[in-house]
Amino acid sequence: MDAHIQVKNLNVYYGKQQALKDVNIEIPKNQITVIMGPSGCGKTTLLKTFNRFLELTEGTQLTGEVLVDGKNIYDRDVDVTEVRKVVGLLAQRPAPLPMSIYDNVLYGMNIHRMKKDRKEYKDAVRHYLEIAGLWEEVHNRLHDPATSLSIGQQQRLCLARGLAVEPEIILGDEPTSALDPISSQNIESRLIELKQQYTTVIVTHTLRQAKRLGDYVIYMYLGEVIEAGPAKDVFNNPQHERTRAYLEGQI
Repeated sequence: MDAHIQVKNLNVYYGKQQALKDVNIEIPKNQITVIMGPSGCGKTTLLKTFNRFLELTEGTQLTGEVLVDGKNIYDRDVDVTEVRKVVGLLAQRPAPLPMSIYDNVLYGMNIHRMKKDRKEYKDAVRHYLEIAGLWEEVHNRLHDPATSLSIGQQQRLCLARGLAVEPEIILGDEPTSALDPISSQNIESRLIELKQQYTTVIVTHTLRQAKRLGDYVIYMYLGEVIEAGPAKDVFNNPQHERTRAYLEGQI
């Protein structure tokens, strides 16, 4: 496997409570990896270790390693801003910034000073809105507030904003759970198209979505990785009885 992320002996504690227990996994490059399992099993906790978002939660302790492109992102010499540029997060609920649609897409590019002049920025805004499937809907209202968009449009705007800083990896924490079915389908279609260029890791509580999107699947239970492998193997021939029970709706 050509692994983009490698997790080695990872343990996470919230205060005295252990949330992740000795996790060892690899995330394949340019595929959609789905993390699934019952509520409270540690899916989101694991996801947030991949871009160091977890350390924003007070009282969190972490041991072990998370390697992105072979480099441990928890090493002392690592710039956390750079980590979050390489590894973007699409949250459960869309969180557009309190500014125009145009300025939302521009935001990260400005911080990282990624373009030379106004025309380059303008072209980039169009490019990323097109990739997110939003350009046709907003091209004549780019200076309207982002909050004037529907929830589904806001989530695609957040996707465009995240892609604009040119990440290598996209994380999705149940990115369609707040959306209506058509908007969900729209986001899923975008993620499938984008896997040619990006490694994607999605947390989902929906088995149907895991089957639609997953190339590689990780099944978790009570903070442990129970099973991981190519989606067709895990879904058609699970090796662990807990995975089998989950797939049959018993857990």
